[in-house]
Amino acid sequence: MVDTNYITSIVKILESPNKIIFNKTILLTKFRVQFPQIQNNRIVHLIFWGNLANDVSNSYKINDYIIIEGYLSLNTKYLLNREKQNSKKFEITVLKIYPFFF
Repeated sequence: MVDTNYITSIVKILESPNKIIFNKTILLTKFRVQFPQIQNNRIVHLIFWGNLANDVSNSYKINDYIIIEGYLSLNTKYLLNREKQNSKKFEITVLKIYPFFF
């Protein structure tokens, strides 16, 4: 089951972008980030599609801070017999991105 919410936040990039070609035509980029303003430093996965995916992978690197806007979703993994697994993963499908300098 997936629940979604719109989110805007500042995040810190933890790993280099992972490029994937989806359906032989669409570029998908994924990487992990953390919310530095939250005390527990929650780690989430960012997902970028299309031209934005290419721009992000060429423009940003590890330890950069960025401002993102997108949809937050909580994905729960299911086993083959439809039982819930204890693994839950936060993902944000990013629609807009801005550099953050301080």
